[in-house]
Formats: sequence, structure tokens, C-alpha cells
Amino acid sequence: MSLTSLPSTTAAVLYGPRDIRLQNRPLWPPSSGQVQVKVVATGLCGSDLHYYSHGRNGDFAVRAPLVLGHESAGIVTAVSPGSNLHVGQRVAIEAGIFCRSCPFCLGTSPNSNGKPRYNLCKNMRFCSSAARFPHVDGTLQKHINHPAYVLHPIPDDVSFDLAALAEPLSVLIHASRRCGLVDARAPSKQKVHPQSVMVFGVGAIGLLACALAKHRGASKVVAVDINPTRLEFAKREGFADDVYCIPPPSSSTSTSAPLPDACCSSSSTTTTAPTTPRELADEQLKKAKEGAMAALSHFGNTDGYDVVYECTGAESAIQMSIFSASTGGKVMLIGMGTRAAYIPLSTAALREVDVLGSFRYADTYPEALELLCCASKSQPNGTSTSPSLPSLVAKLVTHRFKLSETSKAFEMLARGVDDQGGLVLKVVVGSEEDDD
Repeated sequence: MSLTSLPSTTAAVLYGPRDIRLQNRPLWPPSSGQVQVKVVATGLCGSDLHYYSHGRNGDFAVRAPLVLGHESAGIVTAVSPGSNLHVGQRVAIEAGIFCRSCPFCLGTSPNSNGKPRYNLCKNMRFCSSAARFPHVDGTLQKHINHPAYVLHPIPDDVSFDLAALAEPLSVLIHASRRCGLVDARAPSKQKVHPQSVMVFGVGAIGLLACALAKHRGASKVVAVDINPTRLEFAKREGFADDVYCIPPPSSSTSTSAPLPDACCSSSSTTTTAPTTPRELADEQLKKAKEGAMAALSHFGNTDGYDVVYECTGAESAIQMSIFSASTGGKVMLIGMGTRAAYIPLSTAALREVDVLGSFRYADTYPEALELLCCASKSQPNGTSTSPSLPSLVAKLVTHRFKLSETSKAFEMLARGVDDQGGLVLKVVVGSEEDDD
């Protein structure tokens, strides 16, 4: 088939920092095992924003033009022979293309416990990521050819926007499986004790952590951040029972200046500021512990929380999360930020606080889409004052743009507020009205 005989599609292509160009591309028919999808909705993620702003995400630098986007849903427009999907079917697009043959994919790794952990597949090709080269394009395009085995039918009562957010919700489902967050509202022959949950960071992922904990009947859900506007949103909209805003550092507590005289044993005694890397790190740990104690005191729970979700990746928040966990509790490291962190491991060890990593997800999409059904229903406790998980998730989508406005969408996401000063949380690109 010649290029001139092919239909075309449009893609928003990243060429470098803040350099996205709309391009027409040939639309090839799906190859064996693939399905062609018209992308209706793509949520912009923090990793997308890093690529857009800096041309890289941590260690992964964009080495060739790349289409971003991996939180997506759309409509099947063409199928290859033997596909179990059909034209016109609504699907959520799982962006990770795993090999299906390695020990982690098959569940035969000694560390798999007999279950697939394909998120750890060494051959993983993740759409919109620069981790591997050649890169695999993401979903900020009108059409995409994608393997059928990572496409998931969308229930009739789930919108495209909600289906796109099955991806970040999957991150939290996977993390909750890792830490054993109980579902206190599920039928059980044995009495289940609800767990208390604390969340550091109330961006989209942190708010989803709150929403999922609420849905599973946590005894209390609290959130901590440095952004008062986001915290107000979290409490007002029912994501968290209570919130705490970390106060900004003051010059009197800066490690670059001597401690004030009031902290000295006598007026004739002087205390010098920490200067060595170890002294500076120890001082930061001290401040993190004080910050955690202040937050726990504010919440009226000095014993700490059973499950702590760390969704920022900031070193200070990681430190505070360990100090905030209850004895025997769990800390889930979800945020990807600090490459190396100085953390209080002895504090965790002496109180048997489990510090667990969580990376993407595996076999979570069916559960995520099921949870997003029935947005009109209340939470399982049957009270009208308890918002449903889908209704909470829907509140995250604050702004929508067409594919042709992708650069504008990223600029708004980077600012964190819209032109009217409104809060920006989840920005969705693409619409059903886009032309084929």
C-alpha cells in the first residue's frame, strides 16, 4: 500500500521543551493483533508535563520527536483479523505494552508469588515514555494502532473522561494491593477493622488515593500538602476528612543561619549552623519529624496512620511519611521525584513500618473500570452524604481542550491556575466532536 493511498491522521508531536507541533501522518491499517482506535480523551499526566517543560522526565531524555499522552480512551475504528473487539466499541487504552513471555509477565518469577507482575517486564514498551529507544508514541493523536490485549471495553455508564482516568486510578489500585489496604465495606465472614489513611500531596494522584481509601471504608482519610487551595478543594469536595497545610520555612529555621538564642542553654552559649552534609541531613530529618508531629497533632492522632501514601516524591515528604506512620503501619512510595533520599530507616525498622515501592500497575484496568461504574450511586455505606468514587474522580477533570490546543493545555497545567485564577487539576485533551 502506497503512502499516497493512505488516509491521514493528526498528532501533537513534541520536538523539544515547549515545542509541540501538529502534524499530519499516514494512518496505516492495524497490523496483526492490533486494533485502530479513535482517541476521544487523553488526560495529561505529571510525567507528560515534565517532558513538555524540560524535554525529559528524570533520567529519560527525549531523543526523537515523541507523541505524549497515556491516560486515554476512545472508539474502535478498525480491527485486524481474529480480534475480539469490534468497530464502534468504546475502549480504555492501557499504555504499557508488555512482552507476555518473560517471568514477570508469566508470573513465574520467584518474586511474583504466582501472579503476573508485568509492570516489571524488562521488555516493556510504554507509550509516551522516553525510557526506551526507539520511543513508542502516546495517545495525543486522533488515531492510534494498539495491541488488542491492552484495550479494555468501557462499561456503558462510564464516560470517556472517566475511562481515561482508569489509568491513574490503576496506579492507586496497584499501590493499595501492595500495602494490603482492606476493603472494610466488602462482605466478609471475619470482622474487618477499617484502616486510617494519610496522603502526602493532593495533586491528581494524591486525590485519587484519598478517593479510593474513602471508597474502601477507611476509618479516617487525611491529606497533607503545601498548597492551601488544593487542600481546601480536597476537604470541600469530600476527598479528605481533614487536611493540614505545611507552613513555609522561615528564615529562623533555615539551616543556613544559626539557631536563635532562645534555643540555646544560656545566653553565653552559641550554636553554629550545621555545615557538613551529614549535619545538614540530620537537621533536615529533625525538621521532618517536627513537621510530622505537628501534622499528627493537628489531626488529633499522635499514634500515626495505618497506611501512608507518599504521592509527591519530595525528600522531605518521604521523611515525614515514615514519621507519620503508626507502629506496624505501611508507607507507600508512589511519587517519582527525588533520585536519592536520606530517610530514617532505623525509625522504620524499630517500629516495623514497612516502606514499599509501587511502580505503575498490573492487571488493574478491569477493576478500575468496574469501580468507575454507576456514578449516580452513593458509597456502599448507603448514606447520601458520602460521594461515590466515580463522582469524586469526575471532579478531578477541571479543564478540556481540543487536540489542536495541546500546547495551550500544557501551559495551563504548568501554571496550575486558569486565566480566571481557577484551580487546575486534570486537563483532558481531545473530544468526540473532533473530526476523523
